[in-house]
Amino acid sequence: MILPLPELPNFDYLRPKSYQQVSELLHQQPEDARPFMGGTDLFVQMRDRTVAPKILIDVKHLPGMTSIEYDHFIGLRLGAAVNMNAVTKHPEVIKYFPLIVEAANSVASYQLRNRATIGGNICNASPAADMAPTLLILDANLIVVGLNGERVTPANDFFLAPGVNALEPGELLKRIEIPTPPQSWKGKYLKLGRNAAGDLAIAGVAVIGFPDRTSESGYRFRIALSSVAPTPIRAFKAEEVLSRGPITGERIEAAAIAAQDTCQPIDDVRASGNYRKEMVKVLTRRALGEVWAAVQKGG
Repeated sequence: MILPLPELPNFDYLRPKSYQQVSELLHQQPEDARPFMGGTDLFVQMRDRTVAPKILIDVKHLPGMTSIEYDHFIGLRLGAAVNMNAVTKHPEVIKYFPLIVEAANSVASYQLRNRATIGGNICNASPAADMAPTLLILDANLIVVGLNGERVTPANDFFLAPGVNALEPGELLKRIEIPTPPQSWKGKYLKLGRNAAGDLAIAGVAVIGFPDRTSESGYRFRIALSSVAPTPIRAFKAEEVLSRGPITGERIEAAAIAAQDTCQPIDDVRASGNYRKEMVKVLTRRALGEVWAAVQKGG
């Protein structure tokens, strides 16, 4: 016997002509209206009846939502509705922001990356979001539009709780702005899943490193973790360990332990909290080792 697939609940589809119209709709019906970009997570949630919006507001066509722009002095600008494959194939993103390409390539499968958007990955505010750790350590800013115009929210302030972000009623994520990273920087994103086909992260670690004369070690590192706390988080204590003196294997190990101590993982169907903590140490050690080797090599 073949069981029928569950159907999506009925909804109205709207395609407003302006950001102002979108904000008005979202503000007037905060419980019933949801913005629609790629739908890869939203439709699953609707199918499973975890959410049941009565109105889907298509925003992909609005100015700038699918644009990718790079300027050496300003940095990278990604429209919120840019899909992951567009990110990974853009020549300037590949050249100047390989860490973002690495993270985007880890999201789901190739087919889903044709639909999955960077804005959706962020706004879901999942603790396991692949793009979040890279945006945290690259000091990204999120451009949000609402009834009163645009405002800027640092990525480090955007994730409030599992599934909860800093958007106010009537607001929409419009663009992600990533400043030009420090000179001679190198980065790495490592993710542990149950398989190699873009599974949700059991644990994820993003690291960048670069020369910095203000640090005792002569270098500065930034580390962020995913899927091991209620939100994606920076591992500030681990970063501090790496700034105190010469970068050695022992110091990298101490930083990995500090990152492990930072996380607050839970037990779920994918892994136990204890396993996640152990994997944070392993992934942090590995990512730091690769970044440190690349920074030393230069180029």
